[in-house]
Amino acid sequence: MSSDAIVLLKDDHQQILRTFTAFEKAGENAHQKKGDLVDRIIELLTVHTYIENEVMYPRVRELLPELEDDVLESYEEHHVADLLVMELAAMKPTDERFTAKTTVLIENVRHHIEEEEKEWFPQVREGLSRTVLRSIGEELIEAKDKAPRRPSQPSALKKTIDAVIA
Repeated sequence: MSSDAIVLLKDDHQQILRTFTAFEKAGENAHQKKGDLVDRIIELLTVHTYIENEVMYPRVRELLPELEDDVLESYEEHHVADLLVMELAAMKPTDERFTAKTTVLIENVRHHIEEEEKEWFPQVREGLSRTVLRSIGEELIEAKDKAPRRPSQPSALKKTIDAVIA
């Protein structure tokens, strides 16, 4: 398995996108299945936004200051996703707005992934050496091991609170 930071993040993106598609295909009254898929989406997004916020964005911001505006926009997009994830974590699949809220989360995250993969990642790859990307990738792997899995865990709550007050 590659330790290249961009390859690792793209792998996460593919897993997230597959889970989104499964949710969208679940069917209107598949409440149990949708609930299980949203639990999986919450876990995947909680881990992914944590490692990007804690490792990828700060390192890129430090090494490629010309991309700071992109990093700041990404933090804000994560903030929106974090808030929706927190709300979904407290909902039941049978709640009136559960599917609508999940759909909004999916649309926002798809947009974020598309921007990262088509615009931001190519700039990062151009600006950083393979060695640096592998080093950041190793940090991402390490961070993933200790990353929160639920938005209610202290490190995830801190991330959300930081996003709210920042």
